[in-house]
Amino acid sequence: MKRLFNSRGQHIANESGGRLYAPAGGNVGRQIDGAGIFVDLNGRYLGEVVYGDRLLSDQSSGYRATNFGNAGTTGSIGNAGDPGSHGAIGVPGGYEDIAPDRLR
Repeated sequence: MKRLFNSRGQHIANESGGRLYAPAGGNVGRQIDGAGIFVDLNGRYLGEVVYGDRLLSDQSSGYRATNFGNAGTTGSIGNAGDPGSHGAIGVPGGYEDIAPDRLR
């Protein structure tokens, strides 16, 4: 399992087996193989991993207008605990934090 953070260092998601889970454990999305992006359960672009562990949204990504289809939910991985703050970073140009309601 890989813990993912926003630009402020807050734990916002966990990736396991190409699936994206909220910190509380519920499935919120999946990775698109070969594209290096994550999409929500409805197949809409969520974001991508930047700097190894930051899940951010690329405002100019061509995938924003693509629907990858609904792949369903894979349930929950359970609560993995709170790792605490991971430290803030500067947001790379063109990126932004993902709205918290999209990761629930």
